[in-house]
Amino acid sequence: METAIVRVSKLMADRGMCSRREADAWLADGLVRVDGEIVAVGAKALPTARIELEARAQQQQQQLATILLNKPVGWVSAQPEDGYRPAIELIVPDNQDAQFPGPRLQNRHFQGLAVAGRLDIDSRGLLVFTQDGRLARQLIGENSGIEKEYLVRVTGRITDRAVAMLRGGLVLDGKPLKPADIDVLGPDRLRFVLREGKKRQIRRMCELVGLHVHSLVRVRIGRVRLGDLNPGQWRFLRPDEGF
Repeated sequence: METAIVRVSKLMADRGMCSRREADAWLADGLVRVDGEIVAVGAKALPTARIELEARAQQQQQQLATILLNKPVGWVSAQPEDGYRPAIELIVPDNQDAQFPGPRLQNRHFQGLAVAGRLDIDSRGLLVFTQDGRLARQLIGENSGIEKEYLVRVTGRITDRAVAMLRGGLVLDGKPLKPADIDVLGPDRLRFVLREGKKRQIRRMCELVGLHVHSLVRVRIGRVRLGDLNPGQWRFLRPDEGF
């Protein structure tokens, strides 16, 4: 049986080299080589093909910005809703955390900048915006297993049975949830570590075991922590950091 050829842009995205949109842009600029030859948009290749980026594309990748924001309650992660504003509007020079001096915020930092993972309107904490399609795929791709840590205050009785169910055995949207790490920090406080991100997942998990979430803050994504960022403040991801 012959091996099917695939669009080069899809191969690049599947390999984590970039997003398909970025791949098409570099293909259009003649910055992609397949088995040593420059190829154009729409080109196809075998899944085993050697794909390389020209130096200019590599430099562009290195300049892609990633921004960490402490989203306050009342702001939406992405699309604006009636009466509420998107959190990206908080990324302005006056809100940059002075403890983490980075490059000066410029218009180019907003080109292709998109949120990588949601945080509901009633929650606060670490929210990531990035221009880097590779990073977005790492954080929210279908096969992503990046840990996300939350501190949660609840009302209701935290029983051993409730904690056991939260750790494994719950079903949302007709599908079993991945096992979660749950620690009891106090009579009304829980620590969640999740490896998936369904809509309002923690709130819905708690409702299934008779608890109601009073407050929720995301404090870590992978190896990156919220740290001392105040609500509404942001900073650039440092070159020495990685998720």
